[in-house]
Amino acid sequence: MTIRQAKIQDVKSIHLLVTEHAQKGELLPRPLSDLYEKVREFIVVEERGSIIACGALHVSWEDLAEVRTLIVSKNHQGKGIGAKIVNKLEKCAVKLGVKKVFALSFKPGFFKKIGYAEIKREILPHKVWRDCIKCPLFPDCGETALMKDIKHKTI
Repeated sequence: MTIRQAKIQDVKSIHLLVTEHAQKGELLPRPLSDLYEKVREFIVVEERGSIIACGALHVSWEDLAEVRTLIVSKNHQGKGIGAKIVNKLEKCAVKLGVKKVFALSFKPGFFKKIGYAEIKREILPHKVWRDCIKCPLFPDCGETALMKDIKHKTI
């Protein structure tokens, strides 16, 4: 199993993961074009030539980034892969100079286990809401906002 930066060749596999989980209502659908545009934000987990998980780090403001599109394929869940992805994304955030990382999640327990605290959505910058407006669940979203201070995290 290898965790690495995503490449252009991975985008179709990422899109399959996103589409599968979006159809279940677990995250927002993302068009293929959007994933190509943001491929540099993604890391992937590859096993035997297949992409089994992914996650992205999206910078939202001067000191704030979002962990988004965190997906682990069903057969690989519960093995710590999601936590490894988030840890790698947090290290990327530290290298960029980001001090806090947040997530909007239907599974807040996962993020709480790895050091995130629940926050009020209203404290997030308005820039974050541009994606929420596209969601079919808006404004009655069931996602929980969580945040973690990473300014003292070591690389």
